[in-house]
Amino acid sequence: MPVYLSQSQGYNAEQIGIVVASTGIPQLFIIPFNPWLMKRFDPRILLVFGGTMFAVSCLLNAHLSPNYAGPEFLIPNIVRAIGQAVLLAPLSSMATGGIERENAGSASALFNMLRNMGGAVGIAAMETFITKREQFHSSIVDAHVSLFSEATRQRIQMMKDYFLAHGFNDPAQALHAAIINIGHVVRAQAYLLAYGDGFLLIGIEMFMVAVVAIFMTRTASAGGGGGGH
Repeated sequence: MPVYLSQSQGYNAEQIGIVVASTGIPQLFIIPFNPWLMKRFDPRILLVFGGTMFAVSCLLNAHLSPNYAGPEFLIPNIVRAIGQAVLLAPLSSMATGGIERENAGSASALFNMLRNMGGAVGIAAMETFITKREQFHSSIVDAHVSLFSEATRQRIQMMKDYFLAHGFNDPAQALHAAIINIGHVVRAQAYLLAYGDGFLLIGIEMFMVAVVAIFMTRTASAGGGGGGH
């Protein structure tokens, strides 16, 4: 989301922070209720609920447009905040459940290390996915933006006239600038489609997490497994 807002919408760091805060601030009010939820609901139910909410929030962001910016992210971010806040506590509990009390610290450290490593790998994989999808969408859009197309020629002529009226004296330079501008528009549209594909992919993955959580085995709480092997 921060990369999308910076690259496609021209947001600065402060504006991005305000948008991202709509995910972080609601969690401050939700996370204190996690112990109460953990006592009253099966952790698998919380995992399914949290994963589903997270997936829904990503699917709400899957259809991006040039006008899709900070205000449009508000509702999906709140939905994502609910899902993420509910998801993390039961996930950690089930990952370290059944571990002997003397090994609970090591198990928790290992879980956090793997989560951070998974996050790094996930970010790298998503960046690669978006790059490949941008190339794919660029090739599709390029096929429809051709000098043989009357709409393309009209758009180039309009831009050429605009540049001639705003500082360009050479028609050849104005034409060159118009063609470059068309290329920027095509790439911007391709990136919009690619980021939409990225949100769609994460949404599908989180639905898969919710489905897998249904079949997980409920474990004892950390420290409750005793010393048996």
